[in-house]
Amino acid sequence: MLSSGSLDDAVGSKLFFKCENLQRVAAFKARGACNAVLSLSAEEAKRGVVTHSSGNHGAALAWAARLRGIPAWIVMPSNAAQVKLDAVKGFGGTARFCEPTVAAREATCAAVEAETGATLIHPYNDWRVIAGQGTAALELLEDEPDLDAVIAPVGGGGLLSGTAIVAKGIRPSIKVYGAEPAGADDAYRSLRAGRIIPQTDPRTIADGLRSSLGDKTFAVLSTSVDAIETASEEAIVRAMRLLWEKLKMIVEPSSAVPLAVLLERKISLDGLRVGVILSGGNVDLDHLPWQT
Repeated sequence: MLSSGSLDDAVGSKLFFKCENLQRVAAFKARGACNAVLSLSAEEAKRGVVTHSSGNHGAALAWAARLRGIPAWIVMPSNAAQVKLDAVKGFGGTARFCEPTVAAREATCAAVEAETGATLIHPYNDWRVIAGQGTAALELLEDEPDLDAVIAPVGGGGLLSGTAIVAKGIRPSIKVYGAEPAGADDAYRSLRAGRIIPQTDPRTIADGLRSSLGDKTFAVLSTSVDAIETASEEAIVRAMRLLWEKLKMIVEPSSAVPLAVLLERKISLDGLRVGVILSGGNVDLDHLPWQT
């Protein structure tokens, strides 16, 4: 947990940052992947696991599988960041590539399942994964039990769903907010429409937030999240740079989206105590967004 007077002043709230970028795989995804893999029966485990992921969940699943001594196949989009591909391979995962669309991910994943008999561990639309992700909020509220609100990024919704379930369960009066790039705002639009609006053409540097919601995550967000707001790309870059400068934390663009929403004052939290989940820190240092 970290805090910064400068960042408090910038948003008008007292912020408490949960630094999931310091996880073993540099992302909160370690939590859900471990919970899912360790929940498998011996029969399921011996056939291995498979998932589709832009990187962080894939690396986490490869790591969790290695801890249990089982194989892991990770379906990745052809435009996945090199740092995330390296992480998947470094943890012993086998990468399979596909076109960068949701349909291509799912089709390739199904083909690997049929070929290997591996168990699908969905990146977010899986109750075991959602439960694991919720432990970040559990620890956050153990350290800061008097929070007025908590905000987390939302892509497929696993982290935000787990956060909402835990936070509302422990402290019913707490407000739970999601933060999303304006260029990939399917969750924002889905909650307003009352139905899942799939992500079709995401345009954001926050590559971890380009997924569409699943039926499980949408159900949780619809009933337990107070609002989802969006941030501009300019604000995301500014927030990422501020987190590097003020917290001395290496975070990726997706991690910066909650702070970006607060910087743009999309949510009125003046004077309140706010928990902010920094989701990950897998960054391509050769392509930082503020480099010309």
